[in-house]
Amino acid sequence: MSGLAPSNVIIIHPDLGIGGAERLIIDVALALQKRGHRVTIYTSHRDKTHCFEEARDGTLDVRVRGNTIFPAHVFGRFHILMASLRQLHLTASLLTELGSRGNSTAKDKSAPGEEDQDDIFIVDQLPACVPILKSLGRPRKSRRQRILFYCHFPDQLLARRNEGGSLLQLAKLLYRFPFDWFEGWAMSASDRVVANSNFSRGVVHSVFGTEKLGDVDVVYPCVDTSSAVETPTKEPEDALWGGKKIFLSINRFERKKDMGLAIRAYNGLGAGKRKGTRLVVAGGYDNRVQENVQYHQELDNLAKDLGLRTATTKTVVSALSIPDDIDVLFLLSVPTTFKNTLLAQSKLLLYTPINEHFGIVPVEAMLAGLPVLASNTGGPLETVVEGETGWLRDAHAVEEWTAVMDKVLYGMSQKELAKMAAAGKARAEREFSLTAMGDRLEEEISTMLLVERRPFHGWQPVFALLVAICSFLAVLVAFLLRRV
Repeated sequence: MSGLAPSNVIIIHPDLGIGGAERLIIDVALALQKRGHRVTIYTSHRDKTHCFEEARDGTLDVRVRGNTIFPAHVFGRFHILMASLRQLHLTASLLTELGSRGNSTAKDKSAPGEEDQDDIFIVDQLPACVPILKSLGRPRKSRRQRILFYCHFPDQLLARRNEGGSLLQLAKLLYRFPFDWFEGWAMSASDRVVANSNFSRGVVHSVFGTEKLGDVDVVYPCVDTSSAVETPTKEPEDALWGGKKIFLSINRFERKKDMGLAIRAYNGLGAGKRKGTRLVVAGGYDNRVQENVQYHQELDNLAKDLGLRTATTKTVVSALSIPDDIDVLFLLSVPTTFKNTLLAQSKLLLYTPINEHFGIVPVEAMLAGLPVLASNTGGPLETVVEGETGWLRDAHAVEEWTAVMDKVLYGMSQKELAKMAAAGKARAEREFSLTAMGDRLEEEISTMLLVERRPFHGWQPVFALLVAICSFLAVLVAFLLRRV
């Protein structure tokens, strides 16, 4: 048990699927739960067939709320509006439950001390609920209440605004404007803001400024080093695909992840040097997400256009039974256990995103003793040490990536690879462990509890914005009616 008294920790996350943000929030919950805090995760969506094991096997208390009134999108549009409305619906349900629980706990004499636990809200990705929690989530007299916002990256920088013609872009600009403003205003209602990397912290400061959010500290995502074990030497018959040398790329099937770079770099090796190798492109895939479906098809077409033989599988059994002449295997929604096997038996991880906010996969690879080749931008600059745990290269220079792959295959001794593997594992355990993240989270919670709540600018700006929007719509309607 740590020095911080147990608190009632409530985590709010939009969608508990499979991805880096979801893995982070699961690890946040595990780190705090292991330290004696009571942790509950509230989410608007969880598919038990498409989430991490801890979110479905009872390890964590996960409650789905806010999913019965508003859809996730409307004809593939208005995602941010629907997500905000779903979170507000979730928050209403949450506050009702907390009120009921508070009343029952006060009457329950069999749970001494629980009514005195502080309420700590941890919100990430979407801050729509933060002003509501700050204004309506009033703590009991015996409790303190604080709100920590974990910022992965400003949402307004993730929105796509350049698609379509000029009129469509103008419409998107007008649609996004209130949400862009609202994001910073809503985040300012939190008592403390943290970021997932120094890179993200710099972006947050540049977008929102320090006056609105105060000091933004860094809490790195983590890997659970307690579950790491030494990988036994595999006999030839136990190795994947008869002992093929595996290049591995793990990411969600999204265009911004640029997994096509891995395919182009692999193709650059040439048929002779590719002999006895295989590129495995694995990661988060959701049939509900149109981009996942489209991008997988684009990647498959890219590989085939380059003359590479491909296969796509959704299960471990089918993945293990693909023909020997397959060059590129697309593995959709890889299970955690098989992902760990891939990390343990691969030769090199290809981490292709540019300006990734943090990127947990390189850390997972280092923990498994797998060297990492990553873009020399964003989070990997803070995780991968050039020449020691891997390599950092320009994502626009495909030939540089191919050269590193060639070096790993033919230019390094087993002793050199083993030294790099040991350095990567040591760095992951030292800097990015579940324990290290738990320490940082408790420091942030303690800091919040030791000072008065941060003042909130209030609701007046929202009312002013609503008046401005209504006035604009009224003028627009009047103009259209006149033209009719």
